[in-house]
Amino acid sequence: MALLRHLLLLLASLCCTIFTAQSTDPSGLFCNTASKNLNSQTSTNILKLLTNLVPAASRAGYATAAYGGSGNKVYGLAQCRGDVSSKDCSSCIQEAAKEIRKRCPDRVDARIWYEYCFLRYTDDEFFGEVDTGYGILYANVANVTDPERFNEKLGNLVDGISKEAVVPENRGLGKGKTKLSDFLTLYALVQCTRDLSPVNCAQCLAIAVGNNFPGFCNDKKGCRVLYSSCYVRYELYPFYFPLDPPEKSTVAASEARNYRSTVVHKRS
Repeated sequence: MALLRHLLLLLASLCCTIFTAQSTDPSGLFCNTASKNLNSQTSTNILKLLTNLVPAASRAGYATAAYGGSGNKVYGLAQCRGDVSSKDCSSCIQEAAKEIRKRCPDRVDARIWYEYCFLRYTDDEFFGEVDTGYGILYANVANVTDPERFNEKLGNLVDGISKEAVVPENRGLGKGKTKLSDFLTLYALVQCTRDLSPVNCAQCLAIAVGNNFPGFCNDKKGCRVLYSSCYVRYELYPFYFPLDPPEKSTVAASEARNYRSTVVHKRS
């Protein structure tokens, strides 16, 4: 028993290491090549926008901002995943602001996703609009052993937490879990950006699930859908906070790395 407990503690340590690493490496990046090249005034406005946006989002977990005059005005949004701590949120937003300028130095429309946060800016006023035109998908390469039962449980879980997300006091966040067996639990989290109305949040989540679960995510042990307006994820191990104790998860930590990814992009 002592050896088993030691191994479980080691597993928990490995899981925590994975989560920490995810907060420093972007999950995705979009530098819109169809957007304008930056001129000196717009570039200055983006820097001033981020100067206002980063501390506000770090404090509240979410913020929008706009800066500039006619012809060079820019709009920005930053948001953390609703379950992360204020400290992790602040660190993630600051990292996102630094990396987005480094990785998209010459475009006015840029977006960056991390496991704990999301940040975007553009010269189009996008607040309140559902944006699923560009997305990043991750799916575990392994399939579940009982797809019919798994998909039924997954559908019920995601439907339930999506209904939670559109309740105004939940600020776009829904999360939950369901038992698949005595030794296996399914975890899921959805989140909309907080500028969306409940109706638009529901629409974004429906698109994320409807467009990707039957195909890319079908029968997979884990999957993530990252859009600019919403986020959907499910796993067979605890990934949202507060984390379940390690003895409640029987999936190896190494399985969290066993993913393939793709990008979906449609132009309107």
